[in-house]
Amino acid sequence: MTSDNSPSATRTTSFLTDKYELTMLQAALRDGTANRQCTFEVFSRKLPNERRYGVVAGTERVLRAVRDFRFTEEQLATMDFLDEQALDYLRNYKFSGQIDGYREGDLYFPYSPILTVRGTFAECVILETVILSIMNADSAVASAAARMVTAADGRPIIEMGSRRTHEYAAVTAARAAYLAGFQATSNMEASFRYGIPASGTSAHAWTLLHINEDGTPNEKAAFQAQVDSLGPSTTLLVDTYDITQGVQTAVEVAGPELGGVRIDSGDLGALTRRVRKQLDDLGAYNTKIVVSSDLDEFAIAGLRGDPVDVYGVGTSVVTGSGAPTAGMVYKLVEVDGHPVFKRSRGKAMTGGTKCAVRAYRETGVAVEEIVYPFDAEEPKVNGLTTRSLVYPFVRDGERTDQEFTLDESRDYLAAQIETLPWEGLALSRDEPAINTRFTGFPETAYEKPHR
Repeated sequence: MTSDNSPSATRTTSFLTDKYELTMLQAALRDGTANRQCTFEVFSRKLPNERRYGVVAGTERVLRAVRDFRFTEEQLATMDFLDEQALDYLRNYKFSGQIDGYREGDLYFPYSPILTVRGTFAECVILETVILSIMNADSAVASAAARMVTAADGRPIIEMGSRRTHEYAAVTAARAAYLAGFQATSNMEASFRYGIPASGTSAHAWTLLHINEDGTPNEKAAFQAQVDSLGPSTTLLVDTYDITQGVQTAVEVAGPELGGVRIDSGDLGALTRRVRKQLDDLGAYNTKIVVSSDLDEFAIAGLRGDPVDVYGVGTSVVTGSGAPTAGMVYKLVEVDGHPVFKRSRGKAMTGGTKCAVRAYRETGVAVEEIVYPFDAEEPKVNGLTTRSLVYPFVRDGERTDQEFTLDESRDYLAAQIETLPWEGLALSRDEPAINTRFTGFPETAYEKPHR
């Protein structure tokens, strides 16, 4: 698989799209509207499952996808539904516009202008699907993962969901989970591509493999072989047969300096308390207890009072913990300087190109998000400090110096979580942690107030 970290002469993202974007392009070229200057905006009308905040993820991947959005002759040859004018346009396509937006690792709320794409209609409209497919998936995983990190209350979480999603989605999901504060991943491609620490020792198959000549289990042989290979600091999976006996055997084989034991089934709260006492009685005071088994943020929060040292999360994190998409849309909001908007019940929006700031109390707690016209002066709020949320990422088709590494974005998100009001960290369903307020837009920019 090609690394995302550098341009590739062969990598193309142009067919990660929907056909109707290409048919719109052809029609626009025919009727003369292709070169109208437009603004498209990525935003979400609501947070999935009435969560309190969302996490922006995938921005850097989007910017690389736009860089690599070009059409090969092999691809063009398959598009017999397009005329020669459209094919020639695509043959020479290279995005030449502007992209601004929230940096990866920031928080977002309903109607936050997360990404703004400006240029001609033709060059912007065909980017819709690839932008949304990246940001919806990555932000869904990062938003769920951030809630799990909060629920873990400082204890590390390992991402181990590769077998529960598409093979390549597993790689980007691991990235999004790491951005949100997970400590490691089981996925080797994610570790190789993004530099995420890799973690893993053995599965139940390893223990089941070791049997005596008469076919009876030999858990001790499995543990001994693993310790001989990986050393006593390894983590032994103790729940294949009897957990109490498994712990006893693990310490017998590895000694009291055994790195950890993993429990992957049963009543995890009761089991961890029992195992902790057993480990302490055996002198293995520093042996960590790792738990897995269909954990989500609610299960993690429920184990907060139990002696769990590390969580392993799979299915729930890679599927967004019940919200596999962030619900973001990519809408045309301005044409030749005029705000435009969709008039549809339940899908309110405001036209016009936008910027945004977040307002904070002196304590650093966020109070509200303020959205205002892109070319207007940044609004001031009496008694509050404000921080601009929108960064210039692309100018005239080229990346600016506003680039952030994955580790930088990870640290940034951890700091932003600290700015939420305490109720914003709750796992229960409720209103967004802070309100989004629009100011400075003419009445012609929206059908009716939706805030």
